[in-house]
Amino acid sequence: MSRLTERWSSWTPYVLSILRIIAGFLFLQYGTTKLFAFPGAVMPGGGTAPLASLAGFAGAMEFVGGTLLLVGLFTRPVAFLVSGEMAVAYFMGHAGQGFWPVLNGGAPAVFYCFLWLYISAAGPGPWSLDALLRRKPGTASAT
Repeated sequence: MSRLTERWSSWTPYVLSILRIIAGFLFLQYGTTKLFAFPGAVMPGGGTAPLASLAGFAGAMEFVGGTLLLVGLFTRPVAFLVSGEMAVAYFMGHAGQGFWPVLNGGAPAVFYCFLWLYISAAGPGPWSLDALLRRKPGTASAT
């Protein structure tokens, strides 16, 4: 392995943390649009989704799950749950509109489904509350 490849590979856990943070931030915005119409309304007719509706439940999962994933708290189980939510979202909301996700509007759901499935297996990375809580007292860093 070349020195450059070796050096770049040493960044893998940190890049995993960056991926989780950015994806969590983007994902929670799907929830804020459904629950708070922020940064804009996406519901038909504008406004917010009723919390007791399927869209409201999905928005709550996306907002809470996205927030927890952003900070890296309970990362593995939360990522697994929202991965399943995205699979359900794809099959209930998009798959019936044709095979190709890019044409049926389901590409983000497919992408997030597999991204969160990967994060549930890979873990949060070192820059997370999970890693901070796992650290033993007197330990300088967690990798």
